[in-house]
Parts: sequence; structure tokens; C-alpha cells
Amino acid sequence: QVHLVESGGGLVQAGGSLRLSCTASGGTFGNWAMGWFRQAPGKEREFVAFISREGIETRYADSVKGRFTISRDNAKDTLYLQMNRLTPTDTAVYYCATTTFASPRIWSEEYNYWGQGTQVTVSS
Repeated sequence: QVHLVESGGGLVQAGGSLRLSCTASGGTFGNWAMGWFRQAPGKEREFVAFISREGIETRYADSVKGRFTISRDNAKDTLYLQMNRLTPTDTAVYYCATTTFASPRIWSEEYNYWGQGTQVTVSS
């Protein structure tokens, strides 16, 4: 059974930075492409970033492009999301997820295993 655990969330002021981590177990991490999603209160879960199995290809939502960086360390079975220049609109629960697709995927239905989420709150 694949298990994903996110960490690194918290409260930060606008303009600040956070680095989220997602540690995987129960499978071969390098076999999965990975994604980050987020869900704000009262809103649908939305795509944030995608990274391919070897970390060569990435894709970002327009709202985070240039501010967020997705990366992975397959030797540590860990996915990262570096978030810079945060704004209150980035406030959400952030989830990591696995996908068996090799090319970038932005729809949550295309991901199979999910973590429990980590809260990110950005104050103005």
C-alpha cells in the first residue's frame, strides 16, 4: 500500500517562503510521476505542479509559475515544493499525489495515491 505524508506547512506572512515535503513509502517512488495540488476552503482542488519520474520535466499552474519550484529526490523517496513570494491567495491545504502517466497531468482524476495534506496559511 502506497503511503504519502506531506510536511512543511504552516503560517507565513505574505512575501515569505515555505518548503513542502512529501515522503513516500510502500512502492517504488521512481516509478511514479508526481504532482502537487491544493484546495482552499469552499473551492475545488486545483493543480499546482507536476514532475516527471526522473525530475526532467515539470509543469506549473499559471498562478504559481515563477514563484514555486517542484523537485524530487528519488534516493530519498521525497518530493518537494519550494514556495516563494507567497500571497494570501496561496492559502490552502496542499496535497501530493502519484500518477502512472509519464506526461504532465493537471486533473486530479489522473492521480491515484494521495497524501493527507498539509495546511499553508499566508497572512496579509
